[in-house]
Amino acid sequence: MKIDINEDKIEEILTRGVKEILPTKDGLRDLLKSGKRLCIYIGTDATGTSLHLGHATNYMILEKFRALGHEVIFLVGDFTARIGDPTDKGESARKQLTREDVVENVKTWLHQIKPVIDIDNKDNPVKILYNHEWLSILNFEAVLNLASNFTVQQMLERDMFQERIKKEQPLYLHELLYPLMQGYDSVVMDVDIEMCGGDQKFNALAGRTLMRKLKNKEKFVFITTLLENPKTGEKMMSKSLGTGVFLDFEANKMYGAIMAQPDENMRQLFVDGTRLDMKEIEDILKTENPRDTKMRLAKEVVAIYHGQESAQKAEDNFINVFQKKDVPEDIVTVSVEGNTEIAEVLFVNEIVKSKSEFRRLLDEGAISLNGERLEDPLTKVGDGGVIKVGKRRFVKIEVSK
Repeated sequence: MKIDINEDKIEEILTRGVKEILPTKDGLRDLLKSGKRLCIYIGTDATGTSLHLGHATNYMILEKFRALGHEVIFLVGDFTARIGDPTDKGESARKQLTREDVVENVKTWLHQIKPVIDIDNKDNPVKILYNHEWLSILNFEAVLNLASNFTVQQMLERDMFQERIKKEQPLYLHELLYPLMQGYDSVVMDVDIEMCGGDQKFNALAGRTLMRKLKNKEKFVFITTLLENPKTGEKMMSKSLGTGVFLDFEANKMYGAIMAQPDENMRQLFVDGTRLDMKEIEDILKTENPRDTKMRLAKEVVAIYHGQESAQKAEDNFINVFQKKDVPEDIVTVSVEGNTEIAEVLFVNEIVKSKSEFRRLLDEGAISLNGERLEDPLTKVGDGGVIKVGKRRFVKIEVSK
């Protein structure tokens, strides 16, 4: 297969959404310009069912490599996920999953990333591999041989391990073996480049060590940027903070989630989450009204995952609901008896996560029935109507007879 060595395309790969390239960016640039077909991979332990825009950044870059003609691999950690990579929060070990859990999660992941990477391309398809294939057959002798390439001190250098030790939290022996297994993935697949986020740098460098020692081969570690608020340093895509924009969101919800992002996040979301060229992005960011800039971003992102028509409908819906104060067309409708408490309706239908969240929202004045602020937590649905929770959640109550 002929490799595209267009310098502008290569430069974009090396700069857009990139945090660090090891050992050097210049070295990788020269390799990409050489015309040699490279093997690039991203590994993932599918520990959940949903991906967010931060994950999508990696696959958008991987697609650029694939489009140049290089071999790209989507590696599923169906063995490593059963052990669980230590978290980056200095807490205890991750829950260990079954292989069946991981394989089931991957099905949803592949569906979610198809809008940003041409998995089934006829000329150069994405190769999908599972590390259970080689890790599950290693015997104890093989594990000992691999482990002999590292010292305990090297493994304990990992930041999150140091945090655990300082806090006197458990650090299990099997967790120390995780970088060894991820490193062995690189050896088996004989890759030239591993793409990862900053939280995987330690593991990726373990693979670089094994490649040098076992294959006398240089492996580049390509670390992508993390979506972080430039003012607070908090992750933009956080479920716990309620700030995530997940790829399995339907169009209206995805549009609204982007509009809820702070203004200071716009630049990086444009750069890492859209296909617009940099000049156009800079022009858009000069728009005087931040709301208009954000609406353009929301429409661009939704169009990637749901198509232009759905993106336009989502924008129209947003304008109607949040600018004209109308009720959305696709409002959730539930049928209940008139003596049912509103708190129970919202909790049972997962409009709010818990009754304590309901009480907090009530105290903040964030819940209304037919446009009137709800104050009594024991209020019943009565004759029904439209309940609004916060800025973006609506539910229509129909009273059953």
